[in-house]
Amino acid sequence: MSSPTAAVVVLAAGSGSRVGADVNKVLLPLRGVPVLAWSVRTALEVPGVDPVVVVHRPGERADVGTALLPVIGEREVLLVEGGAKRQDSEQAALAVLAARIANGSVDVVAIHDGARPLASAVLFAAAIETARTHGGAVPAHELAGLLPRDGTATPAPGGPGARLVGVQTPQAFRAQPLLAAYRAAADAGFDGTDTAAAFAEFAPDGHEVRAVPSGPANLKVTFAEDLRVAERLLP
Repeated sequence: MSSPTAAVVVLAAGSGSRVGADVNKVLLPLRGVPVLAWSVRTALEVPGVDPVVVVHRPGERADVGTALLPVIGEREVLLVEGGAKRQDSEQAALAVLAARIANGSVDVVAIHDGARPLASAVLFAAAIETARTHGGAVPAHELAGLLPRDGTATPAPGGPGARLVGVQTPQAFRAQPLLAAYRAAADAGFDGTDTAAAFAEFAPDGHEVRAVPSGPANLKVTFAEDLRVAERLLP
């Protein structure tokens, strides 16, 4: 039997409202290549990744397929229709991967926001290997100069020395406990803010989520100016 692989899920079921576009923001061009295609191409470059699953909005399957065709080559990329909420979209992707997870051919699942086109293959690989070793991994970086919204002087829970950190994607987890956690979350009506929230709440004991160092360059395209910044940051 061949070695297990990591599956990468790329979420592309958002919108373009805050970026000021009338189309899904991940289909907007970034140096002539759709934002989504940058993320998918990078995921396909990571050793040991198979398959990549792209979750799209209802009615956008053809547009997403067209956007990805130039970058996927002969690799397997599965297109899955997403839901109204992030967790619904993640559930849809896990349902497609369930058989491979059950038979052990996929042992880690990484979930990435398609609107983060600058995440590197090195970051993907680090998250996947950390998850394989410890149970889960989330990219994180320190948010300098921020204070809580209530205006207090303490930067974060835990005392004056604590730091605020930003959590990004790709977030990676051992596949079987992740699938079990999402099934339990669905039964409980739980709706988390990201993958790590459901995993931390419902995964079986013995699975630790570790932070993987990242940085502000792994930005999320939310507003129009983010596209301009991303273009400047591309090598």
